[in-house]
Formats: sequence, C-alpha cells, structure tokens
Amino acid sequence: MNRAYQIFLLWVGFVALKSNPLAAQPVQLKIKILDAETNRSIPFGQILTLPKRQSFGGDTLGRFFIPKSSEIIQKLVVVAPGYKTDTFSIGKKPYVELHLQPKNQQLNEVVVSGNMQEVQRMESTSQIEVYTPVLFRKTWNPSLLESVNMINGVQPQLNCNVCNTGDIHINGLEGPYTLVLIDGMPIVSSLSSVYGLSGIPQALIKRVEVVKGPASTLYGSEAMGGLINVITQDPVSTPLAKVEVSATSLGEMNMDLATKFMTKNVQSILGINAFNYSMPKDRNGDNFTDLALAKRISIFSKTTFERKSNLKSTIAFRLYGENRWGGEMNWTPKWQGSDSIYGESVKTNRLEAFGNHEFTSNLSLNYAFNTHIQNSYYGKTSYQANQQIAFAQLIWKKEINRVSWLAGLPIRFTQYDDNTVATEKMKNEKIQNDPSNTWLPGLFIQADSKINKKTSILTGLRFDWHSIHGSIFTPRIALKYKWLEHNTLRLSSGTGYRVVNLFTEDHAALSGSRTVVIQNELKPEKSWNISLNYSRFLSIPKGYLNLDLGLFYTRFSNQIVGDFTTNSSLIIYDNLSGFGISRGVNANLDARWENGWSLMAGVSVMDVFRITEHSDGWIKKEIQLFAPNFSSTFSASYRKPGSSWSFDFSGRVNGPMKLPVLPNDFRPEYSPTYTLINTQITKRLNRGFELFFGGKNLLNFIPKNPLMRPFDPFNKNTENNNPNGYTFDTAYNYAPIQGATAFLGIRWTIQ
Repeated sequence: MNRAYQIFLLWVGFVALKSNPLAAQPVQLKIKILDAETNRSIPFGQILTLPKRQSFGGDTLGRFFIPKSSEIIQKLVVVAPGYKTDTFSIGKKPYVELHLQPKNQQLNEVVVSGNMQEVQRMESTSQIEVYTPVLFRKTWNPSLLESVNMINGVQPQLNCNVCNTGDIHINGLEGPYTLVLIDGMPIVSSLSSVYGLSGIPQALIKRVEVVKGPASTLYGSEAMGGLINVITQDPVSTPLAKVEVSATSLGEMNMDLATKFMTKNVQSILGINAFNYSMPKDRNGDNFTDLALAKRISIFSKTTFERKSNLKSTIAFRLYGENRWGGEMNWTPKWQGSDSIYGESVKTNRLEAFGNHEFTSNLSLNYAFNTHIQNSYYGKTSYQANQQIAFAQLIWKKEINRVSWLAGLPIRFTQYDDNTVATEKMKNEKIQNDPSNTWLPGLFIQADSKINKKTSILTGLRFDWHSIHGSIFTPRIALKYKWLEHNTLRLSSGTGYRVVNLFTEDHAALSGSRTVVIQNELKPEKSWNISLNYSRFLSIPKGYLNLDLGLFYTRFSNQIVGDFTTNSSLIIYDNLSGFGISRGVNANLDARWENGWSLMAGVSVMDVFRITEHSDGWIKKEIQLFAPNFSSTFSASYRKPGSSWSFDFSGRVNGPMKLPVLPNDFRPEYSPTYTLINTQITKRLNRGFELFFGGKNLLNFIPKNPLMRPFDPFNKNTENNNPNGYTFDTAYNYAPIQGATAFLGIRWTIQ
C-alpha cells in the first residue's frame, strides 16, 4: 500500500510539473538549498539573483528552477526561515547545491527527559544537555557507545580487554548507574546494559539528551547516576532515505541505512545498522586480539498513527543480533569452552517493542517489552542467560493555575535466569534452578510551578514497592532562577536507588580466572545528590557563545563494591560498610562564528571515592576504579560559507585513573594522562552525496601490558617461575588498544 501510494504521489507531482508554465520553460539553472549540518532540504526558501535582482521561490523540496530567459547570473542571495542569509558565486554548472547555516537554535531546543513532556530547554527547571548527530559525525564511530565519548563528563568504558564489552560512565560512576532510554523508554538495562548500546542505528538519531545526577523520581531504578535518552527521528522531517557506508584500516566495516514510508494517517521509519570486523590483529604482540571480532545487525522501526482530535499512537520495534569473540589469535569456535586455547565468545539475540498511546490530550500509556538471550563463554566458563522485561506506565499531565502537574503509575516485571549461583537454591539437599521473578509497581507525582517570570520550582515524589526489597521512596526538588536575559541558575537535589544483579552488570564477575564470592545478601543501593548549574548565552561579534558551569555532589549508601585486591583469585562482593562520594565540576563551552568556525570544549574535574568503616573503628578511603580525576573533550570545526569542504579536529584527554592491579603488580596502579586525537575531512558532492575520511588516535597511544600473563590464560603454570603468584587477568584497561586508525566513508541522502 505504501509503495502504491508513493508511485501515485510521483505521478501527481509529474502532472503538476508538466502543468506548471514556469517549469515547462527551458531551464538555465537548477538549484537546491540544504541544511549545512543535517544535509536536509530546506523548503520555501527565496533566491535573489544578482546583478538584476530577480526573485524566485523554492518548492517543498528546496528546489529552484531558473528559466533561460533570465539574466546571466553572477551571484545568488539565498534566504530561508531559521537560516542565515548567505551569498553564493555561481559558475557555469547547470545544477548546484547550496548549504545554509542554521541560526542559533540553542535557546529553543526541545527536551523531554526532565519531565516526560516536551518543553524548551531554557524553560526546563531541570538541567538537561542536548547533543545532535552533528557532534557525533565529527569523527568516525560505528556505534552510539563510542560516539558519546565526545560528551564532556560521559566516558565509554571497556570492561574487558578480550571481548571488549563496554558501558557508559557519567561523572565517574560505573556503567550500571547510567540508564539508557530510547524515546523515553527504559529498554536498555540490566542484562543488555553491556551489549545493547552498540545496536542503535545512528542514522535515525535525532538528538541525545543527557541528565547528570539521579533521575529515579521519574525513571525509577538504574537512573541513579544519570540517564541518556536517545530521541529517534520524526518521519515527517526525515529525508526519504539515507545511506552511510564506511570502513577503517583495521578492516572494520559499518553500514547505516534509514528510510521512511508515509500515508495520510501513518508515518513510519526504518533503520538498519550492520557491522563486521573479521580480521584479527595483534599489534602489541601478546598473542591476543587487540579488538574483539564482531558481526552484528540491528533493525529498528517506528510507526506513528494519526488519530482523531490530533491524538497519536506510536509503536516501535528493534531486533538485535550479535556474534563476537576475542582471545588468542589461533582461537576458533571449536575451542569454545575448552581449556586449551583461550577465547571469550558472546552470542546475543534481542527483541524490543515499545510505544505510546494517547487516550486524551492529558492521559497516555507508555509500554515496553524486551527479551534478551545470551549464549557466552569466557574461557572455559559458560554463561547462559535470558531475561524478559515487561513495562507499562500510565501518564497524566495537566496545567492548572501556572502549575504543570505530572503523575504516573508505572509497573515493571522482570524475569531473569542464568546458569550461575544468582539463580540457584538448595532444596532437599540438592541445588536446583530458581529463576528470578520480580515485580516493581510504583507511583510518582511532580509539580512544576512558575512562581513568576524569573523563578520556577519543581517538586516530585516517587514510591516504589519491590517484591524482594520492599518500599523505596525517592523525592526530588529543583529551583530555576533567571535574573537576566539568557542567564539561568538551577539548583536541584534528589535521591536515587538501584537494584543490582552482578552477573548482568559486572563483566569482571565472569571474565578471567577469578571466582566470585558474594559475602552477604545484597541490599539496594541508595544515593542523595545536590547540583548547581549556571547557563549563559552571549552574543559575540559575528557569532554566539554558550557557557555551562555545574557543580555536583552525590553520596551513596549500601554501595555494592567488588574487592579485587584481598585475594588475587577472588572477587568478593558486598554492600559497603560506609559510604561513597562523587563530587566535582563540569564546564562546557560552545561557540560559533559566521565565518564558518565552531568550537566545543568541556572539562570535568572529579573526586570519586568510598569510605569503608570497620568494626574496630578503622576508616579506609579508596579511590573509585576507572574514574579519572580530570577529563576534557574538544572539537574545532571549519566550513567556509558556501564551500563544499569541511574540517573537524576533535579529541579527548583523560587524567590518571585508578586501575584494578594484582598484589605486587609490576604495572602502575594509576594510568598515565593520555590524549586521543581525531581528524576528519568532509567533501559535499552533488545529488546528496558526502565523502568523508580521516584518522583516529593520531598519536597512536596504546596502553602497556593490558593483560596479565597472556601466555598462561588458564593458570596451568602459576607455580613455575612466578614468585609473585600472578594469575591471568583481563580487567586492566583504560584506553583503546588498537592504536592509530584511518577511516573512509560515503553518505547519500535522498530528499
């Protein structure tokens, strides 16, 4: 039906074109105007020709047809709503594409993560950072997991040097403290938190919203340290199709495809991401793969149904499959699970479905379901797991007397089963399988009050009842004060909580040769946070500047920690007898000039540690693993107005971070300060094509000795010539191992 409808539209357009007297004239010049950042067509623009100043209007696809009866054109002045007026010199080409720079939209960006409904970013009482795909396209990244490395205070962290599983740290807190949402739905969590971040088709990402600090009042468990909300494209505003194909000098190949289908009442988008890396390399000579080999495919579809009274109903699906392995260079699947040649292999299959249905303008239902099946081996250790999560949430919102009310009734059911001690019980003196089934119903209410034009206050309270841990309360309060135009101060405080499953969240519990010991029954973690943020927008000569400065302080109780140092063959997990602290400052700068230069820079200074209180009164301070005391991101770009070339220079600096060393380890306990630098050149071609190429990690920084005893991964010879009692270990990682890498790719956008 969609195909027939598209053919019908093409036929109608052809007839209209034939009947247009201007279009029927011989054409001297065909012009198309496009957004310089997104490469989308700009409808209803205006062109003024020079020197005779003839005016022409564009159609809905941003096209102009200049008839031959017109003057000999030397220059064009192009005007479009929301874009900077620009002047272009025209050669003798019969077809040209002109790119306009958008005006500053920072003040009017729409966000949803702060209160589950659309609001302009500057009007939001909560502090929310917004990033568009323009930032992520400044260098080559095959997945969202790597792309967020460009965001200040957000750090993708590899948890294993062999299979390269990873997660996302916010303000130095470990990955399980970060909740990842797609269109506001919490579908990437628990078992999928390690692997699910790699399969979101980047061609369908509209923007990424980041909240630093607890967000449990609205989003419940796992939003303890912050959240990342991936907002996908709206079918109406997306191009008809977009294709991106790229490859690296290591042999990595990535493909992103996005397209849309539209009828009168139905709009649908489809995205496919495919990644393949099957050329093992060992640059550091330890006989282990530097980068895990992987094949994955992800298919994403979202459909919106227009209903009566402008009500909407949206449903989305994602299918994800991946097969990855890392290990000794001569490993093959026949050695899976054996103790002859070491390898870590992970096969993942995942299905997600989620959506939203509006009953009235004030009442809606959010729902989601996902199933995750994992077949994996870590050396000779088998880990077989499956998980199903069903989620539903009834949302009511209404504005009464300048107060925006929001209330919700969420409920989540989680079923989890694996082959570890996590799902075992003793019955009749026999160990039996005991899958975990947990219910988590709740209730939350929030009021966002506008006291006056300058001041607003947000208060919220959430109550959850966990079928194992009982009642949990999470209050929240935020204050926004705007004393001058474009000057905003935000103060917020709130609590968070998290229910933990070690074997789904901590890869160290499975990898290497250590045995897991759970000291006591683990209780939910809790946190309290306070943050202060200052935002300033400045108009500068021929440009603008955005400045964000934030202070944060978070205190944790019942924190679950893994003891890697007491015994080199064990990982001992227990609730912390004491408390944990995460504190620091974030600063972000975003500047742009009319001459084509733009600059983004950010710095974070953090102090993340925990205090252990022993029964004899002894107090010990321990620094958080993999939390650099400072980090910085930067990006400088140049695109001369009217030029088809653009240049990007980006990178990240990480300060020293504490690493999990073994007793008497010869490797440093702290990583060195290191810098990752990337560069990219992009050439815009006609007909919607773009060519891009460049390099990553240009300084060729490679960590030393990432694996302990790689020559004896099964610890068969630890008694021979091993005075310090070292054992094989994969957890000492803080930077990519593969070194400098070149990349090349092409994009094609069909409007």
